[in-house]
Amino acid sequence: MNKPDNSSLQPPLPVSRRDFLKHTSLAAAGTVAVAQFPFIQTAHAAPDDPIRIGLIGCGGRGTGAVADALGAATDVKYPQAGYHTENIAAGAQLQHRNVQVVALADVFPDRLNGCREQLRKLDITIPDDHCFVGFDAYRKLLAVPEVNYVILAEPPHFRPAHLKAAIEAGKHVFMEKPAAVDGAGVRLVLEAGELAARKKLGIVAGTQRRHLRSYNETIKRLQDGAIGELLYGRAYWNGGVIWVVERQPGWSDMEWQLRNWNYFTWLSGDHIVEQHVHNLDIINWVMNAHPVKALALGGRQARPNQNYGHIYDHFAVEFEYPNGARMFSQCRQMNGCEGKVEEAVVGTRGTSNCKDWIRAANKDLLFRFRDPDVNPYQQEHLDLIASIRAGEPLNEARAIAESTLTGIMGRESAYSGRSVEWDQILNAPTRLGPEKYEFGPLPFPEVAIPGQYRLG
Repeated sequence: MNKPDNSSLQPPLPVSRRDFLKHTSLAAAGTVAVAQFPFIQTAHAAPDDPIRIGLIGCGGRGTGAVADALGAATDVKYPQAGYHTENIAAGAQLQHRNVQVVALADVFPDRLNGCREQLRKLDITIPDDHCFVGFDAYRKLLAVPEVNYVILAEPPHFRPAHLKAAIEAGKHVFMEKPAAVDGAGVRLVLEAGELAARKKLGIVAGTQRRHLRSYNETIKRLQDGAIGELLYGRAYWNGGVIWVVERQPGWSDMEWQLRNWNYFTWLSGDHIVEQHVHNLDIINWVMNAHPVKALALGGRQARPNQNYGHIYDHFAVEFEYPNGARMFSQCRQMNGCEGKVEEAVVGTRGTSNCKDWIRAANKDLLFRFRDPDVNPYQQEHLDLIASIRAGEPLNEARAIAESTLTGIMGRESAYSGRSVEWDQILNAPTRLGPEKYEFGPLPFPEVAIPGQYRLG
């Protein structure tokens, strides 16, 4: 295994989200071959073009994403979500072969070794010279010639720089959500998306609802005017407290924050960005626009100690869209409270949950999705791979950048206690995080106090 070089300025790890071993279809992927494979030339694509995966960020989220990508290649049950072209849909049926994982990268050796061991149990072997650790591990992985499909599952702070580097290196990218934690990062994602379009490279984000048949069929009808002009939407992610990593003896500030990344704004963007982005993305998709203004409330009432960093535990935001429509947003991470994770819109002629039903204003059912749906965690990879092989790579960079900035705009309004506008946040010079990535002291700010917090 390559030894870490902690002197450079880029990446870390993620932490468990999905149970790797429940993706049993991964076993059918077989042993990794590490011979040289040509980079996919999308202009001459074929249904069995090789997909060679490099994973950056080997915690639970990254390990699960690899399982999903390989599962998509070996366990296709339904055609793709259906919002892409017909030739891509035809290619989706042929993705049961020639997809392998060939390289791993993470800041922490134990995270990488954990992922590597899970793969080894399934007869998938990653050789030492394709395993990279340290803050510069991502660059070493991107230099591996046979890697042509990169999964970005590191904490969100690092995603913009890693995305740009991957596109510059000529790789297709699946990136977890959100895309960034600040306006500077969002600008870099938009730049990378434009570069990917010029280079005919694919980018798909982990907003998996966009790859569900139910959402696609419902939202198409809404955009075609099924309930008339859209007046307002509602978006919720009210749930309990998620995993937390207690600090261990010997850990520096940097190591602890990287391992406990959800609870630090510079790493996660706060939960309105990291988690609620799914729901915000749906309303943006339905509206076919992003908000232009936000006014928010929020705070930290139930986080008991510094194990939970300095992020808020609840937000409520009113977003305004260019046509005057509003979205009312709530997100909360508190145990013992009523849960709600959903979206809805109201138009001049009816309502919808955006997912599987549309009703007229008189409550008559206009549409109901009743068909079997796909596994969206696999489908997002299936759609990307199919598009690559069809020579028409998907590019979701702008959509995920805008949904991410929607969450950032809500966060900054709540932190500051002031309304904020889209261009103000997008063009803000503030860049969250340290200037240099190295293990050692890294103080983090106090919990933001509205009226005192300085809007970046």
